[in-house]
Amino acid sequence: MVDHLLEDIFRVDAVDPDGKKFDRVSRIVATGERYNWTMQLDVNTEIYSLHVGEKFMMVLVSTLNLDGTPDSGYYTQGGRKTLADKFEYVMHGKLYRISDASGPNLEVEMCISFGGLLMLLKGDPSGAQKFELDQKLFILIRKV
Repeated sequence: MVDHLLEDIFRVDAVDPDGKKFDRVSRIVATGERYNWTMQLDVNTEIYSLHVGEKFMMVLVSTLNLDGTPDSGYYTQGGRKTLADKFEYVMHGKLYRISDASGPNLEVEMCISFGGLLMLLKGDPSGAQKFELDQKLFILIRKV
């Protein structure tokens, strides 16, 4: 069974709040329902679009293998079933920064790069215990 490092339903609060920077990429700002995490995520709008008010399920995992075995480092569609089959938008990336919990709300910040598309997650430090620096991750998204 695949261990979901983080799973929540997010609501899109804003799209490109600082203005549109790239033709094919939008930055969404969203808030999680269950854990109240805030997220900024760059999304390739040629492939997938999200709009203000929409809700989506977001899952972070370290492997797409349904049995939870570690990822081999490459992906082939080869007819086998994977966790990606249950989602609409999937990216692979690396966690490159985890900040210590600080500030008045004692939030941790995690930064993940998906081949140049960036994600910033802010939230309760207890939700970040399964994450480690330089960890390879998959983000899986589907609208709900």
